[in-house]
Amino acid sequence: MNRIDTVVTDYGGVLTNPLAETLERFARTVGHTADALVRAVAAATERHGTAPMALLEVGAITEAEMVARVAAELPGGGLALPEDQTFGETWFAGRVGNEGFVEFLRGLGMDGYRLALLTNNVVEWEELWRATLPADDLFDVVVNSAHEGVRKPAPEIYRLVLERLGTTPERCVFVDDLEANLAAAAEIGMATVHFQHNEQAAAEVTALLDGAGQSFADTGRTR
Repeated sequence: MNRIDTVVTDYGGVLTNPLAETLERFARTVGHTADALVRAVAAATERHGTAPMALLEVGAITEAEMVARVAAELPGGGLALPEDQTFGETWFAGRVGNEGFVEFLRGLGMDGYRLALLTNNVVEWEELWRATLPADDLFDVVVNSAHEGVRKPAPEIYRLVLERLGTTPERCVFVDDLEANLAAAAEIGMATVHFQHNEQAAAEVTALLDGAGQSFADTGRTR
């Protein structure tokens, strides 16, 4: 049996605060409720046939086009973004790095485990998301949907990260906060951990690493 020696992790909701927190702050800033924004995204998805964020995350539309599609479905037909701020800048004002889980991963890297980031992300947000964590220092491989034209949960993007790591799915554990993304990883043979909070996820990852990885308690961090 292949020993798991590689941890592949999602970005948003795992290496950051939860999506719901970011959405609530964003909604307050732009003068709508979180529910209104969710309904607008659903309406834009129905109108155009594909979720606007899904298109943005593979570079099929621009951030401005995504904003226009969502804004058209909101009461009043607009988003009141702060002056001189883009959608992304306003969004990332409520997005902070999860230092506790980053430190856990850093400890695994120091113990010899390989680390990879597999993220659905946005071209226009490159500097913004990278400002929340030391991605190039932490990860051996970074695979970003915005640069690849394919996003989770499509199996192609999981195979791409495996190819760039030069490994097999049986040697990897994949951590994500969304079950659809986990199901796709499991389908190709990766072990999976459903991220809910730092202590739970770190304990499950550690158990899968044959007990060789450090525990979350060893980092001395809490979420």
